[in-house]
Amino acid sequence: MKTVSQISEIRVKNSMRARFNPIKTLTPDSLSQMLDAFSAGYLKAAAMTWDAIERRDDVICGVASKRKKSVARLTWEILSADDSDLAKEQRVALEYFYNNLSATHACDGNEAGGISLLVRQMMDAIGKRYAVHEIIFEPHENPEAQENFQSLQRKRRAPSTLLTATFRFVPLWFFENHDGRLKFLVNEGATSGIPLEPGAWLITTGDGLMEACSIAYLFKHLPLRDWLVYCERNGMPGVKGVTDAVPGTEQWEAARDAVEDFGAEFNALMSAGTEISAIDISSKGELPYPKLIDRMDRAISALWRGSDLATLSRENSAGASLQGDEMSLLEEDDAGVISETLNAQVDKFVIKYLFGDVQQKAYFKLIPDVRRNISEELNLYRELHRMGVPISVSDMRERFNLTTPNDGELMLVGSRTGGDATSNVSGERNEKMEAR
Repeated sequence: MKTVSQISEIRVKNSMRARFNPIKTLTPDSLSQMLDAFSAGYLKAAAMTWDAIERRDDVICGVASKRKKSVARLTWEILSADDSDLAKEQRVALEYFYNNLSATHACDGNEAGGISLLVRQMMDAIGKRYAVHEIIFEPHENPEAQENFQSLQRKRRAPSTLLTATFRFVPLWFFENHDGRLKFLVNEGATSGIPLEPGAWLITTGDGLMEACSIAYLFKHLPLRDWLVYCERNGMPGVKGVTDAVPGTEQWEAARDAVEDFGAEFNALMSAGTEISAIDISSKGELPYPKLIDRMDRAISALWRGSDLATLSRENSAGASLQGDEMSLLEEDDAGVISETLNAQVDKFVIKYLFGDVQQKAYFKLIPDVRRNISEELNLYRELHRMGVPISVSDMRERFNLTTPNDGELMLVGSRTGGDATSNVSGERNEKMEAR
């Protein structure tokens, strides 16, 4: 397992010094070239452009932050496939790993946190297609946690070493993707990278919404710039002064100062009898800029949040329940992507390191805040049980986000009389219920 970072301080410093503003001169042609290069595996230009847009556009910054934080705030737990001793030991090992991991940023050491920050960084893949973390494992012993293993062991010896890790979020422009596999660029000027070792890197894949959002951003800011120019030229009326004074005299200068003191951008002073005709270039009807800008803002919001009603107000809005369903669907899917990514690229390596080549029986799960009718689902399970349909206890626990109780814990035990269910709390096993 990798215990030393592969990204040197010199690599980070050179990248920071080479940073530039990629959206200062952004045009449709240059953006098209960036997007084509990204599809060909040259990630740097598009990734840096998307990063700048996401930080500077008011709408994208807001909706992207909400999408990421809605998943990062979810609770998590370690589930086990069964009640075996091996499953319990693996569960304790993974709980220790995730409770003690740390997350940081390769280019910003001030950014530090735990599992919540890790999830938020992984969610960057929703916008940029990929989010990459370097994993630096930290094996060590913890006497207090070791006692938990000893209390759980039955027929096999618990591992003497515990494990956690530091996850360093690495910007996407540190990589290339020429052959369909991300590779690390060792130095700033490199065009071909080295392969990423399995178990040493965490690669999250997502929708890549910033490709469409960058196009919407450009079509939004071009008319926004023109609108600002229009307001600058036509937002304030000009001032016209007429005097009988002779140009160059004190009276003339006094009149000129009076005209300039009005503060108008356009002003003129002329002798009596002089005529100036203005060319009015202002629009007499509705300006086209606001509608186009509003259209792009709503498109961006819909891409990130499933509907624009949550972020942009509209008169006589309708469909709030549909919007809530869409947001819940996105949150549930994002939680599934995070869980599956950690299961495949982290959990199995931790278990293999601690337990050897054994069957994996515990795994990380991010619990989505699913808005569903729990009562109806419970009634369905009762009806299936009455009909004699076998129901897995572990599946039912996972469905209702119920953890497996540890030995010695007080348990809620049910007893049935005449079909009615009652509950009581007991620290002893209910043999009657087990027989049923």
